[in-house]
Amino acid sequence: MPKVSSKTIKTEEIQPYFNTEALKFLRGLKRNNDRAWFEARRDVYERELKPPLLALVERVTDAMTEFAPAHVRPAEKSIMRIYRDIRFSADKSPYKTHVAAWWTRNGLEKTSGGGYYFHFSASEVVIAAGIYMPQKEQLMAIRMQLLQQHEELRRMLNDKKLRKVMDLDLDTQALSRPPKGFPKEHPGLDLIRQQQWGVVARLPAQAALDAGFAGEVVKRFRLAAPIVDFLNRPFARDVEKKKQYIFKLM
Repeated sequence: MPKVSSKTIKTEEIQPYFNTEALKFLRGLKRNNDRAWFEARRDVYERELKPPLLALVERVTDAMTEFAPAHVRPAEKSIMRIYRDIRFSADKSPYKTHVAAWWTRNGLEKTSGGGYYFHFSASEVVIAAGIYMPQKEQLMAIRMQLLQQHEELRRMLNDKKLRKVMDLDLDTQALSRPPKGFPKEHPGLDLIRQQQWGVVARLPAQAALDAGFAGEVVKRFRLAAPIVDFLNRPFARDVEKKKQYIFKLM
């Protein structure tokens, strides 16, 4: 088969799911995470992984206009690089062993905020939504919101339709004590002690090879949307204020 650059293929001609060659590549990359191996097979990566990943992200993004319009952005901006940042890591493996996308909220690109995440590796598919590693100010803002609105988030996390397809993705290293200044007898303390809030689905890697895969991602994102909106609520107000200020200057 001749080499085909993903740049020469129109994304509307590409199916938004992967094939066995893509899975084979990821399995090989997991065993041989070095530049020589990757470069010798770069054409496989460019042909079998990049185009369907872009098509998948475009399909999911199109659907998000209905339930997460603040997260709609060009697909290329949601796709994450396969290259690892090894500057401060003891692990010098140059590549991630998965392909991934992260749909952040517009206006929160630099600080991330709450969003939607997907990745496809040799062993599994991960579909998640929530906020992970929030900045100190964001962490405090969410905890302050939970003082009054913890029951609202709890209802969302325990939604029956959501829990049929996603599990809670709370921090396994949550604080053992109340954060400084928070009451120890508060009814929402279990949520306040968290340092991340979200939901996650882990599917077999083979799921990414199914023609209905994009629909499976969309279904879970749609059900998790109220949680993401809740977590972004304290920051979204600031984003809207900035937009209004800029509009007045124009």
